[in-house]
Amino acid sequence: MERSLYRPENEHDNCGIGFVAHIHGSKSHDIVERGLQILVNLTHRGAESSDNKTGDGAGILTQLPHDFFVRIGIRVPAPGSYGSGLLFLPRDKKEAEQCKTWLGEIVKKEGMNLIAFREVPVNNSILGEIALTSEPNIEQVFIRYDEEEDELERKLYIVRKQIENKVRASELKEKNLFYIPSLSARTIIYKGLFTPDQLRSYYPDLQHPDFKSAIALVHSRFSTNTFPSWDLAQPFRFIAHNGEINTIRGNRLWMHARESLMRSQLFRDDLPKLFPVIEPDKSDSASLDNALEFLVRTGRTIPHALSMLIPESWNDKNPIPKSLKAFYEYHSTFMEPWDGPAAILFSDGRYVGGTLDRNGLRPSRYLITNSDLIIMGSETGVQQFPPEEIREKGRLKPGKLLLVDTRLGIIIPNDEVKANLAHRNPYGNWLKENRLEMEQIEVIHRKPSSLGDRLPVYLKSFGYSKEDIEVLIKPMAEQGKEPINSMGNDAPMAVFSDKPQRLFSYFRQLFAQVTNPPIDPIREGLVMSLTNYIGSIQKNILEESPEHCRLIKFRSPIITNTDLGKIKDLRHKMFSHVTLPMVYPVNTGTKGLQKAIDDLCRKAEEAVDKQTNFIILSDRDISEDMAPVPSLLAISAVHHHLIRQKKRMQVGLIIETGEAREVTHFAQLLAFGASIINPYVPFAILDDLVKQGEIDMPYSQARR
Repeated sequence: MERSLYRPENEHDNCGIGFVAHIHGSKSHDIVERGLQILVNLTHRGAESSDNKTGDGAGILTQLPHDFFVRIGIRVPAPGSYGSGLLFLPRDKKEAEQCKTWLGEIVKKEGMNLIAFREVPVNNSILGEIALTSEPNIEQVFIRYDEEEDELERKLYIVRKQIENKVRASELKEKNLFYIPSLSARTIIYKGLFTPDQLRSYYPDLQHPDFKSAIALVHSRFSTNTFPSWDLAQPFRFIAHNGEINTIRGNRLWMHARESLMRSQLFRDDLPKLFPVIEPDKSDSASLDNALEFLVRTGRTIPHALSMLIPESWNDKNPIPKSLKAFYEYHSTFMEPWDGPAAILFSDGRYVGGTLDRNGLRPSRYLITNSDLIIMGSETGVQQFPPEEIREKGRLKPGKLLLVDTRLGIIIPNDEVKANLAHRNPYGNWLKENRLEMEQIEVIHRKPSSLGDRLPVYLKSFGYSKEDIEVLIKPMAEQGKEPINSMGNDAPMAVFSDKPQRLFSYFRQLFAQVTNPPIDPIREGLVMSLTNYIGSIQKNILEESPEHCRLIKFRSPIITNTDLGKIKDLRHKMFSHVTLPMVYPVNTGTKGLQKAIDDLCRKAEEAVDKQTNFIILSDRDISEDMAPVPSLLAISAVHHHLIRQKKRMQVGLIIETGEAREVTHFAQLLAFGASIINPYVPFAILDDLVKQGEIDMPYSQARR
């Protein structure tokens, strides 16, 4: 009985995800029906537009329904020798035909045979007005290739990427309506801009008794980061995702930067046809699916690829085997995590399962029946069974993975999956023999923290105020925390200010707008780490070798003057460096600033061409005549220039700046390309405060 103003029917949370599968791979229409039932039971996790009929998106992934295709008269060969998928085509008939013509040409060029196109029957009378105005023409394609199934999957991937690039580069008026939800010999996806209960009615195919599968994976979307659209409905080609990827901008850019170094024994000369790996203008979930699909198609297993992209915590506080920690640390040297609260369900048509991010901020529960069904969802109750029918139930734990092999008819526990990954290669030995740790590097010259009589010059040049020192820096030294106010920040956005603003201020409100609790690496030490690496990552992420981890490891991205001196004094053929000044003549004004930035980019590219491993951007050389280039502007300019030139992964970027003083400043510098930061002015301020007796602790303790 309701006894308060709270009404449970008003609860609308994040995306709903779920799957049902027969563990032994027995195909039936009942599995598809159960999947659709799960989707309807997840209705409260979806969203509706203002017309109350257009949903944020819903969809289902199943195995390819061979019997259904035969029954409706499609002349398909034996399973495993053809692929199929839905096509979202432009509404303009001429443009739709043009897309189909291009697709046929690409199929022929790749040595494959186009069997047929099929108009997919739909019932658009159930759509809301908003969904109807953006509804694409939907057809289905069938493609034959007389090779083994894995090679067929790779060829279909090549075809899909080429037609996507072809349409994207075209002059088609409605090219944004072109999308291929899936093109595979194992799975097929039916999705669109629906509410969960509309999916079954819109696609009559799903109601046919011969539409059979052993796997049904569903998703009900609550759009948080992008506007709803037909193509952004889920599932995607491999995953259904509940959560947000908070690091998505950096993840996309880093993947693009790696493309110039990629080589594949499986794709050989066809590899460039797969670029860009990440489709532009898609959601965070779509980008994650792109990355996972690419890693799987180029040779890694789904558990391996997921463990690279969404690793569990591997620091000293997490009691997992040392060999598994070594696996995660090795991969962290060349693949950054796609971080954020995430529950992910996945399937490639044979395997189906789920995983959680290392924080476990999204729920995922499972149930196994005596009739060998396994059901997993973003909550309990997505399917109901009598108690005597239930064999086992539980929930995924943070960072863990559940995997079902429907071909062998087994559930593979997390520990077994991770043990197989950890023993693929001697990752621990590779790390010991190739990775340098900052603490292990010998100090040749200890660098002073004090700036002496020049400290006031630096304070004035970088705009330090009394508040910066007394309210920000001093409390961080004494209490180990930054100031927290009880009220929100009501200062106007920097872009509206008529006062001089630091560049950092323009990005202050650029953050992931989600409802997660604030976390930090001190309070959440079990699942968070500040560990970072720097060096020349001139390695192909599609291969594994000892040289991949030939880097310097830092416990924190904020380093002291002495640690920076260690890097400068290091004499090693794999760790050479060059220092580029971030200053320009004051009397040259904005033209001088522009020239300084252009020079930084040019010199950085020259340093890469000379096989330099580190570039240090420094504003220490300021004077009455030389002004500092804003540190965020300098690091981002160099970072993006090297990405455009496909040379970013060949070098590590260090920034030695007196400008950064707040946590948000450091976060922005790291987000826009820096690997390591040396904030020498805050260190000098602490040194001065200790000497004046305003901080009652040794300097070595204060700077921590």
